[in-house]
Amino acid sequence: MKIISPIKLASLITLFCVGSVIAQKLSSTEINIINIIESNNNKAIDFLKEVVNVNSGTMNHEGVKKVGMIFKAAYDDINFKTSWIDLSAVNRSGHLFAETSGDKGKKLLLIGHLDTVFEADSPFQEFEMINDSVAHAPGGNDMKGGNVIILFALKALAENGLLDNAQIIVAYTGDEESTGKPLEISRKDLIEAAKRSDIALGFETSTGFNYATVARRGSSGWKLEVKGKTAHSSGIFSENTGAGAIFEASRILNSFYTEVKGEDFLTFNPGVILGGTDVIYDSDHSKGTAFGKSNVVAQTVVVDGGLRFISEEQKENARSKMKSIVANNLPQTSATISFVDSYPAMPPTEGNKNLLKLLNQVSLDLNQGEVTGYDPGKRGAADVSFVASYVDCLDGLGTMGSGAHTPKETVNLKTIEALTKRTALLIYRLIQE
Repeated sequence: MKIISPIKLASLITLFCVGSVIAQKLSSTEINIINIIESNNNKAIDFLKEVVNVNSGTMNHEGVKKVGMIFKAAYDDINFKTSWIDLSAVNRSGHLFAETSGDKGKKLLLIGHLDTVFEADSPFQEFEMINDSVAHAPGGNDMKGGNVIILFALKALAENGLLDNAQIIVAYTGDEESTGKPLEISRKDLIEAAKRSDIALGFETSTGFNYATVARRGSSGWKLEVKGKTAHSSGIFSENTGAGAIFEASRILNSFYTEVKGEDFLTFNPGVILGGTDVIYDSDHSKGTAFGKSNVVAQTVVVDGGLRFISEEQKENARSKMKSIVANNLPQTSATISFVDSYPAMPPTEGNKNLLKLLNQVSLDLNQGEVTGYDPGKRGAADVSFVASYVDCLDGLGTMGSGAHTPKETVNLKTIEALTKRTALLIYRLIQE
């Protein structure tokens, strides 16, 4: 008779008790979903390695599409209707959409992106294990890991026959890191998918195992152009010469700081400033040249900046204040400010908070701990923001890792299985409603 040590026996009892607690909280169907995810976990990691090893920087159009085709084949295998949406009209590769149809429960839109920041000529390190938990994986955390979580969660549901008569749209964009312009073209299909859905779930990089994102700030560009009267510097401040462009630009920026700054989640930053007699600025590459002399009153100033906001109302209020400041010119100067929309805001709506409650309950039922909302002031914009005005949203459901957007980007492999379980049960419960 084999004798089990007291320590091992205690461990087995603990595992049995934990399993019993989970079993009490989950239905038999949900336990089957979990079992499939556990059996597929090694395949999920192998799949992640395969797609990471294909360079798919946004402007590497061939690489983006190659990753898309790998995912397309996987979705074809679980009977999703797949389509590649060409975006050559905006100088981008394209989007992959995969879809099931039906009217059972909530209609879901699941969002990821195929592209990374690592262009074809970037230093690129392939998938490499650091230890049994972590791997170097450029683009693996942001966000091919999140894409894999979506796929393998849906695979588990499909293998249980649970997607019949449910509408689920998976949207993998191909230009999240550098969005094609105009947005009316590059985000047209994503927005149309949202209009056919009830809920959107985004699988951007997780901010922590027990966090999710109920709000993201939007982003907008602004450009300030100031003109002054060029003259010999001995005449500056005179009625005829006035203050010059640089003093006027300084007044405007200081007034932005003192009069616009202060609201929660509102930030604005002048990233580039050029001033002098002659200025050349290349906005596409954020660089330029300026010429001037200390004995000549500056004639031109250009400032290029960004604006972050938590709602469209906050954005418009900030823009109004900035315009008012710009219009109140110093003598013999003039100024204009223009704005360019980039990403809309994803405000913290009640619908989003209710989704967080559902996710939290799933996590608690899995004994994974409480999930709370992450500080939106610490999150950038993402594709989910484009659909936030049409559906309830939850984001930050992807993998965990470190070093995003650097060659040393890592992904935590030990969390993939647990996050896939959490995702699968959340989807399952939503399509049962």
